[in-house]
Amino acid sequence: MAKRSSKWITVPEILEELDITRRTWQRWRALGKTPPCTVLPNRKLRIRRVDFENWLSSLEERAA
Repeated sequence: MAKRSSKWITVPEILEELDITRRTWQRWRALGKTPPCTVLPNRKLRIRRVDFENWLSSLEERAA
């Protein structure tokens, strides 16, 4: 539960949570279909948990 409450999450955490491959994530990112990412000086990506949650919510299908 501590992982979900952290302010920042890593790409491997997202891959595990969504059960997708790194290649899928890279393709989505190239298409601009991922939540906003912050690139650290070591070139690692971090995503704010709130941005990730909002992004997931935006993907939900709405009943017509």
